[in-house]
Amino acid sequence: MSDETLALARHALGFVGDDTAEVVVHRERATFARYARSHVFQPTVADDQTIQVRVVRGRRAGTAATNATTDAALADVARRARAAAEHAPPEPDLPGLPQPAPLPAVDGFDPATAATSAAELCEVVSDAMPEAPGLELFGYLTTAVSEVALASSAGVAVSQAMTDAAAVALAAGDSMSAYADAVSVRSSDIDMARVAGEATEKALRTRKAATLEPGTYAAVLEPCAFGVLLQEFSRVAFRSRELLDETSYLTGRIGDPVFHPDLTIVDDGTDPQTLPKAFDADGVPKRRVPIVEAGVARSVVWDRVTAAQAGDPSGSTGHAVPRAWENHSPTPLNLIVAPGQASREELAAAIGDGIWITRLHYLSVVDPRAGVITGMTRDGTFRIRNGRIAEPLVNLRFTTSFPELARDVAAVGSDPRLVVVDHFYEQRYPNAPLVPGLATTSFRVVGNGSVPGL
Repeated sequence: MSDETLALARHALGFVGDDTAEVVVHRERATFARYARSHVFQPTVADDQTIQVRVVRGRRAGTAATNATTDAALADVARRARAAAEHAPPEPDLPGLPQPAPLPAVDGFDPATAATSAAELCEVVSDAMPEAPGLELFGYLTTAVSEVALASSAGVAVSQAMTDAAAVALAAGDSMSAYADAVSVRSSDIDMARVAGEATEKALRTRKAATLEPGTYAAVLEPCAFGVLLQEFSRVAFRSRELLDETSYLTGRIGDPVFHPDLTIVDDGTDPQTLPKAFDADGVPKRRVPIVEAGVARSVVWDRVTAAQAGDPSGSTGHAVPRAWENHSPTPLNLIVAPGQASREELAAAIGDGIWITRLHYLSVVDPRAGVITGMTRDGTFRIRNGRIAEPLVNLRFTTSFPELARDVAAVGSDPRLVVVDHFYEQRYPNAPLVPGLATTSFRVVGNGSVPGL
């Protein structure tokens, strides 16, 4: 289908006339089986495409979009983009359109996943419900194919089809709950019964949760918790716009040791272990970006606008995001944390006494320059005593420094996995960090919340 999507982008470009312009077509077909109280209640299929036309006139640019594909609609959206460019304020650092460049070879498409129906998902979910006897399951199973094509008057003509599949399960009962998830390019990698069973087994251990005195604790963050925390931190630390604005934690720290030497973090859209992409929203090829190497800060991710602002118009690393996104800033969407040597049991043993954290939610950045983040633990928080997981805890409020947490590492897990960080309320654009579990001696708890459960 990506050939058809590119043909549509080229066709739409023909309505722009002699203007310098680019057309981006984004199509998605997503299937969902949402479930609650162990019953599927919302099987859906979303099938949509957006045609976005961007006209550049010198230092002015205008954008317009439509969902219609008739010639009349394409002519109208081109007219609106020209009018928007004519009336737009000048942007001193606006670069011209990129020139064609070779794309990396990536394979982020699985035909079986693209062809999955909502009925098939409902059957898979229904078959997994017996994995939670005595509890109720909530969550979703989803698959999608996303197609992106870009054609420009500068000669760029690129397209890619991507698939993704994700499962989320929350097992809950009276004063108990736990969470599990899975994500992959291929739906065949998602074992819904395993995800439901993992959440159920853990939920049964959350009865009679105890409170915890505020303070700084050693903690093990499962991949789900660490991945979400890393993604939140990356938005204020690993993006070039924030670096240029001097609001990033890495401002003035490039080349300095910032984390524990056991931590290496890259963003690599070409890595087949992730949800790969060949190019960004500008049609620029994806590059592997070393962000932190053995604890030392190396770089952030760039798009063409921020690279031009920094005086290097060719310095984009292929991290432009769709212009429809809020806070249009180059963003790492394929974060990878290098695994360590510790098993699950060894992560707990590495800290001896502390907290085991399954999941975090309601995250918010308190101080971007210091990397301080607040939020709640949820659905599977336990004490660790004598190096072993012990009694359950209530949901805990935390306000912790990510840099301190990442400097005071006790062990890094040996089993990285992709983590669900996007719950698909916006345009489908597959992304998920690939992270292991992490043991740290610095996790700041500031209060107690509710007991486990809904």
